[in-house]
Amino acid sequence: MNTMSYKGYTARVEYDERDDIFVGRILGVRSIISFHGQTVADLRAEFEHAVKDYLADCKQHGVPPEKPASGKLLLRVPPEVHGRALVAAQAAGKSLNQWATEVLQHAVEPAG
Repeated sequence: MNTMSYKGYTARVEYDERDDIFVGRILGVRSIISFHGQTVADLRAEFEHAVKDYLADCKQHGVPPEKPASGKLLLRVPPEVHGRALVAAQAAGKSLNQWATEVLQHAVEPAG
């Protein structure tokens, strides 16, 4: 998946072969915010414009803009997975929260 980021917002980018354009959609917010451009430079400019428009619209309506993530994550996992994760965290000398944060961070880091 190709992405780009601006002001804390991330967009997924795809190429639409039929229309010969790049298409982007901002991830992590309930509103559907999409944009497009014929070149990468056009796409980046349209992405930044879309974010600025979203923030301005929120301000105009007195609504706080959604942030892609609050930093709180609630997961429901099978009890046996929870138990094994807790043991792994304790074995590493960490809280389950610290351990899970490291595991998630490792999972989302680009392969190097």
